[in-house]
Amino acid sequence: MPNRSSDDLFNLIHSLHKAEKRNFKLYITRNSSNEDLKIVQLFDALDKMKDYDEGILLKKVPSIKKQQLSNSKAHLYKQLLASLRLLNDDNIDIQLHEQLDYARILYNKGLYLQSLRILGKLKETARAYNQDSFLIQIISLEKKIEVLHITRSVSGRAEQLTQEAQEINEKRRIITHLSNLALQLYSWYIQNGHARNEQDETDVKAFFRNSINRALRVAAKHLVPGVESTLPEGTTAAELARFGLSAEALAKMGFYESLYLYQSYSWFAFIRQDFLQYYRYTQKWVDLFGRQPQMIQVETGHYIKGLHNLLNAHFDLRNFREFQQTLDRFEAFAASDTVQKSHNNRVQTFIYLTTARINQHFMEGTFREGLALVPHVEEKLQEYAGYIDRHRVLVFYYKIASLYFGSGDYERSIDYLHKIIHWKVDLRNDLQCYARLLHLMSHYELGNYELMEHLVRSVYRYMAKMENLTVIEEQMFAFLRQHFHHSPRKVHTAFRTLLTSMKAVEKSRFETRAFAYLDIISWLESKVHQQSMAEVIRDKFRANKRARSVN
Repeated sequence: MPNRSSDDLFNLIHSLHKAEKRNFKLYITRNSSNEDLKIVQLFDALDKMKDYDEGILLKKVPSIKKQQLSNSKAHLYKQLLASLRLLNDDNIDIQLHEQLDYARILYNKGLYLQSLRILGKLKETARAYNQDSFLIQIISLEKKIEVLHITRSVSGRAEQLTQEAQEINEKRRIITHLSNLALQLYSWYIQNGHARNEQDETDVKAFFRNSINRALRVAAKHLVPGVESTLPEGTTAAELARFGLSAEALAKMGFYESLYLYQSYSWFAFIRQDFLQYYRYTQKWVDLFGRQPQMIQVETGHYIKGLHNLLNAHFDLRNFREFQQTLDRFEAFAASDTVQKSHNNRVQTFIYLTTARINQHFMEGTFREGLALVPHVEEKLQEYAGYIDRHRVLVFYYKIASLYFGSGDYERSIDYLHKIIHWKVDLRNDLQCYARLLHLMSHYELGNYELMEHLVRSVYRYMAKMENLTVIEEQMFAFLRQHFHHSPRKVHTAFRTLLTSMKAVEKSRFETRAFAYLDIISWLESKVHQQSMAEVIRDKFRANKRARSVN
């Protein structure tokens, strides 16, 4: 498990790149005082430390006494943020905040007309970048000036500001509904993984439809001429449809409405393992930024996540050519200034690009070649330990374990699976379950038959407790329980039988989850045809690639 420092200042300093460190030194030495020189020494000491240790820090900076350390750190933290603020002048959020601050300063000086001129220009910029939350603040200040002072504004100014304020507030209500839906669906997936059964799917569908209908009722006034207020709670989906209220209409309202709507549909489809619909909406998600490229600078994180999900969709559908095209596009974007100037963007592109590269090795059956990525992943997990959440670390461990399993190094696979199994976390129950199943299969491959009976019972109980057992897992457990001690000839026949029964349920909605985590079909085929698992997948990849090129 990665080590994480709990010291905020230490983490901030270690997130800086060279240009930011150089800028801080220039900023702090402009009007240097003895106190500023002390915090430069404190900065240098913290920058050179690999792990935060207050005792070592005080020895490295003897000019700062223990009782002064807390205040010195607070002063350094504040100065670092101030220097970073000057470097990020191309960030639209910071630009809008700055101009709004100028308008407030002019207002406080009694220069009302100058303040209104800045607010007018600021309003145009906020609209161009879909920054409705800033529009609310801008209009609020405009109303304050008009209410308290005689500005001799044009006729109808009060009505105009009132209408603008109402429209923005109602628009924000719709965006809030849709962003809440996207967040709750994503949270459901992080906690549970894919839908396990009919009940999961029924619950998710009901929640999704109710949420979409609620957003449509709120948006009714904007979408249907003549509707003066929000439609009542009891309005059914059929009644909404008769009004012409649909998800497509919501998507036409604005950038953020479209973004959160597409995200919601993407997560809804992914949870249900409807990978075709998942692809369609992740493509819409990415295309949205293509239609409004200025928003890539504003919502870089959402654009990166969209590319990641589009790559996942191509991976799930085995769209080899489209996967490579999207990966090339993502790699080019990762090298751009937009990504490289932001530590957060660099961390996110590392996570998602590395995930995509590993997935490509899974698709092509090049497990051994994929192992070359492992040292880099380990290094970055250590470097970014304070910035990568536990969920991502678990996924990396599972993918690395799968690379080792596919390459035939079962002992190393078990090492990484132990990292998951012994890490007590309350998320991704599905990943925890499949880690245990892959762990069981690794011991089977190693011939550790003396452990098998105990492991089969233990893993079976764990998965049953998690309500995670599908037909696929039931069949796997039955096979391992009955045949791990049999002769190779008898086991070969059993492998054929198991392969036939698994292929019969391969397309079943709730069984596809198992194949997404473990390519059990290819593993069984490797046993039946006496090939390595990597060879089986490579043969499939070549055959599918030829078939698609012909079509």
